[in-house]
Amino acid sequence: MGLVSEVPPGGGALDCRLWGKEKGLSRAYPVVCHLLDTAAVFLVLWDELLGAQMRGRLAGALGLDVAEARAAGAFWAGLHDLGKITPPFQAQVPAEFARIKGEPEYLFAPGADALRAFRHEMGTHWALAGLFDEVGYPGGGRIPRRAVSHQVAQMLGGHHGWYGAPLKPKELAAASAYQPGLGEDGWEEQRRRHFVQLRRITGAAAVPKAGLPAELAVVVTGLVVVSDWLASQTHAIEPRLPAPGWRATPAELDAHWEGASKVAGQLVAEARLGRARFETVGFASMFPFTPNPLQADLAEHLPTLVAEHGPGLVLVTAPTGDGKTEAALFAAAELGRAADARGFYFALPTMATANGMYPRVAQFAERALSGDRALTLLHSTAWLNAAYNSEPTAAPEDGDGDARNAPHDAADNGELSAGPATAVAAGEWLRGAKRGLLAPLGTGTIDQALTAVLPVSYSALRLFGLSDKVFVVDEAHAYGPWMHKLLTRLLEWLGAFRAPVVLLSATLTGRTAASLVDAYRRGAGFQGATAVEPRYPGWLFAAAAGGEVAAPRATAGERTRTVEIETRPVAWDVADAPESGPRPGGRRAALREALAPVVQDGGTALVCCTTVAEAQRTYRDLRAAFPDLAKADGGLRLLHSHFPARDRQRITDACEAAYGKPRTPQDIAAPRPASVLVATQVVEQSLDLDFDLVVSDLAPLAQLLQRAGRARRHARGRSGRPAWARPEDHPRLVVLEPVEDGQAGRPPRSWGSVYDPGLLRRTALLLDDCAAAGIAVPTDVQRLVDLVYAPDFVDGLDEAAAREIRRMDAERLAEQTAEEHLAEIVDICGPADVDGNLYLLSRAEPGVTEELLTTRLGADTGRALCVYEQHDGSLTLDPQGAVPLPRSAAPVPRRDVVRVMEHVAPVPGKWLRGEGDTVAPPAAWAKQALLRDVVLLRMRPSSGEPLTWECPFGGWIIASSPEGLERKAG
Repeated sequence: MGLVSEVPPGGGALDCRLWGKEKGLSRAYPVVCHLLDTAAVFLVLWDELLGAQMRGRLAGALGLDVAEARAAGAFWAGLHDLGKITPPFQAQVPAEFARIKGEPEYLFAPGADALRAFRHEMGTHWALAGLFDEVGYPGGGRIPRRAVSHQVAQMLGGHHGWYGAPLKPKELAAASAYQPGLGEDGWEEQRRRHFVQLRRITGAAAVPKAGLPAELAVVVTGLVVVSDWLASQTHAIEPRLPAPGWRATPAELDAHWEGASKVAGQLVAEARLGRARFETVGFASMFPFTPNPLQADLAEHLPTLVAEHGPGLVLVTAPTGDGKTEAALFAAAELGRAADARGFYFALPTMATANGMYPRVAQFAERALSGDRALTLLHSTAWLNAAYNSEPTAAPEDGDGDARNAPHDAADNGELSAGPATAVAAGEWLRGAKRGLLAPLGTGTIDQALTAVLPVSYSALRLFGLSDKVFVVDEAHAYGPWMHKLLTRLLEWLGAFRAPVVLLSATLTGRTAASLVDAYRRGAGFQGATAVEPRYPGWLFAAAAGGEVAAPRATAGERTRTVEIETRPVAWDVADAPESGPRPGGRRAALREALAPVVQDGGTALVCCTTVAEAQRTYRDLRAAFPDLAKADGGLRLLHSHFPARDRQRITDACEAAYGKPRTPQDIAAPRPASVLVATQVVEQSLDLDFDLVVSDLAPLAQLLQRAGRARRHARGRSGRPAWARPEDHPRLVVLEPVEDGQAGRPPRSWGSVYDPGLLRRTALLLDDCAAAGIAVPTDVQRLVDLVYAPDFVDGLDEAAAREIRRMDAERLAEQTAEEHLAEIVDICGPADVDGNLYLLSRAEPGVTEELLTTRLGADTGRALCVYEQHDGSLTLDPQGAVPLPRSAAPVPRRDVVRVMEHVAPVPGKWLRGEGDTVAPPAAWAKQALLRDVVLLRMRPSSGEPLTWECPFGGWIIASSPEGLERKAG
């Protein structure tokens, strides 16, 4: 039931029958109350979320003092829902609309109340441009989009994730004619009265003298969105519903404002939207160990550079295992303190690396930071991480939001709620939809940040979430042209924000490093290319305020080693049956020979394969070749991405225990029994593993160096290594170079497009040159990484080889250009190119979704769930028949979602196209985003030996066995 106010207010009074919130409430909430609530929350966020530097920049851009800018921001935040004073919105609750529909003041065109395409945020944009003009906001002459009045209106119209298109002069002159949903007469007058009262109450009398640059408009948008979300919580509104007879008189509005101001601080505190404080000074105060040379050099020189030039970008290049994480955290603390940042986000390439980083960041936050240290873990399955979520909750259904109340209470489908377990654990509110980057601290996958520069819903909110933080990127070399282009765009925005950045890389070319530094400087307002020459190991610093790039600093390597390179050209006989004898000169024979010392005398070895199918075949071949090794506990292991999640985690845990960093003096001194891990590229970045020997299929040089970093990674002493693996500082890398059609260094057909052929050929030739002396780490690394991409690489080669490499280079560059061009098509423009038109940040492109990043553009991935049909016809999630397929109704309980997701395996998307023997999913799964696109494969036992379970699909057979999922001919 609505408020008791049967007669519309006369004169200049507000009509309190106009509702703003209704869903989930005992009665409708007047729109003016919601406007005031939102404005009150904005003031708290301005004071507690923004740093002094950001507040000063906002005020300076507007030509106001800080107090005037604060009041103006609160006024604008309150106006965000002024578009709800329109016929289409009010008509969504017929009982409330009936109170005013027939009154002569509320005129509207026939059918305007049913305009489903009209959304209230559009009404806000259209209505406010004229109202701001009326109170003297500067105009834009013949170009309305450059008017301050239009910019603020467009900005507030973007509070639901999309900015509206700029309005034309004729549209501004006759808004209701072009947008009949606005209504006329009484509607327009009520919007004006709400505008006037809100301005009076917030004290926003001062008129801005200028508009905001794009990056600061994004900051204000973010504050408005968060203010709206906090003020829209049902539990916050219900106790504050006006009493019957409330009429929205000036005195009653002032009283409501006073109450809203008291509640606002509590709402912000409950959400844990405060600021982390970087108060700890000095490396020794942050970490309980002595810094290595890289860390010590940073600790000595970075504070001086920051003191002289202010915060900026730090690029650290060093081998894997050389303490880059601690270097990054120290740099983040130094930069964050100087920038008055409110926290940081640590971005990593994979969910596995993000999961591994989460506890390390949490420990650092507990030890070295103060203030609000709420920490989120951000990736699509973060809520399945036991360290992050320890309390069972219901898995939410999808909710695109009720049109009557914005979808502010809907939980994110990928992040379920759980109470904070420690001082740094993020609370329930921060784990909701699209809120994770708002937390003071975060760690997660890089796509969570890169989505900010795609024209998707609430991309501006993501930019806001990063605007006042230190942004840390690990493995900055690990991204292809598409991701790299998006990263440079994000760095451009971060430069405009003056947000500090720390980039970490183990293998980064000078050209790539320069492109990252230049993007940041460009955003900060400094054009022109820089000649960046990274030192390895070492670091460099670029200032945000002055654009200076300090001379790169080289540091001593913590572990100087010489990687012994042995390249073996081999015929590619991976597909041969394990029971057949190995061919002379083939890969199978070479692998047996390389692993013989491990099998005979003990020790550990990593065999790194290019594809999952070849890893599975290699594992089976080694099992046949070394049966005693296969029978031993942990003697032969297999790790790749096509295992169900729970199996992959179990194998990963076993690998970390067997091959991880030694924890005790006994671990260091004790020799390890013979053990071989067959794996794919999953071991390059996710795991801290240490092997006595590494054998790898040919791969680009950067990947080979990453894999070589797993050879004798940790000090184990003389007794901790087998005799054949000495000396300790001369790890051995055996590279199996495929010979295809009589040509060495060419990828087998089975590899498809995993690696660029030209880059493989260049790498093979470079390894030949390194075979005699080996690769000195770290001395040779930067030179070789730059050399393998150098345009003059072909100089000195015979004409035929040079011609072939030039041809392959041309193909690679064409593909790279295509990916970069696609990134330019789909990403948002840089901040300098917005030119007053925020709509450029919202222009929709077909197919551009948040999932576009998580699938790495064309990494065609599907999700398969093996459902095992038992002899009695029952369906289970395990071959043994112990775990029945959940059949729960909506909403799917969290325990059922967890149980299913533990058994889901990622597979190539092409496996799941066409017709197959599938099981229809329970209807409730359609309401759960994590389960919606899972394909249920009906698995039946095969008749062969060893026993496998099989499902015909698309003319093939998808098989499940202890070696994971694979596809074979039907």
